[in-house]
Amino acid sequence: MIKELADKIINKNYHINKQEALNLVNENLEDLTFYAEKIKEKFCGKSFDICSIINGKSGKCSENCKFCAQSVHYKTNIKEYPLLDIEQIFKEAKYNSDKKVKRFAIVTSGKELSDEEIDRVCKIYEKIKKECNIMLCSSMGLLNKQQFMKLKNAGVSRYHCNLETSRNFFPKVCTTHTYDDKINTINTAKKTGLEICSGGIFGLGETFEDRIDMFFELYNLDIKSVPINVLNPIKNTPFENAGILSQEELLRIVAIARFILPTAFIRLAGGRLLFKDKCVSMFSSGANATITGDMLTTSGTLINEDFNIIKQLGFKL
Repeated sequence: MIKELADKIINKNYHINKQEALNLVNENLEDLTFYAEKIKEKFCGKSFDICSIINGKSGKCSENCKFCAQSVHYKTNIKEYPLLDIEQIFKEAKYNSDKKVKRFAIVTSGKELSDEEIDRVCKIYEKIKKECNIMLCSSMGLLNKQQFMKLKNAGVSRYHCNLETSRNFFPKVCTTHTYDDKINTINTAKKTGLEICSGGIFGLGETFEDRIDMFFELYNLDIKSVPINVLNPIKNTPFENAGILSQEELLRIVAIARFILPTAFIRLAGGRLLFKDKCVSMFSSGANATITGDMLTTSGTLINEDFNIIKQLGFKL
């Protein structure tokens, strides 16, 4: 069944339906990853996308996302600080640019930034665009059209807003904003000409059907950059006692994502260090992008190490 389905996707531009995707959950994993790679090779070749982020504003977030250390609702003892100054962020952007990282994003905590904060980050983006050879991304919450236009005019080309999970499971993850708030933000950003990066976090207790529903939502939104995060249970958050996904389950998630999203950059993000191989095996299961360096409140992988992996696997940036 997997081979027949992959052949239809590759040779007839067929898009699978939900039942076909659900059937993949119980198929042989080795076969599934093999044909996910075939689909990736057909639609993406050896292309690879690598990006980095800086935690530009940390903690005191009004939202109650149950996985997040930065929420004001949980006492996680993370480092809290307001928006970093221009030189701190520029220094990090310049470092990543010199390392030949393709993209750099400023990520901020909170439901949204104020207009004054948006003006400040736009000045930072303008300096980075002028002095660095790196594409600019942004993740700053549920912004409005005018704020998105300011970011775009300052040089930002891609905006990040994760759906996190399925519409059905989302209320079990967050109740201070809605799934539609997320989708409206994505659509507003798209209307201003920004590309979109949107994915989810896995291991929250969601079912495979929830995961598949989210991937179909991303397909319907025409998302081309899809981060795959794995829950790193953080003490004093509601998910602190959640188990960590097995490598086999994550391989299956990535492979099924490739079947549903054949042309997307499927991007390994938070949680890579939870696995012994730092998720290198996922790059042979349909993934073709990653975040490198540190995450928001957890450590990531070294840039040089990731570039060596990319080279060894025959990818091209």
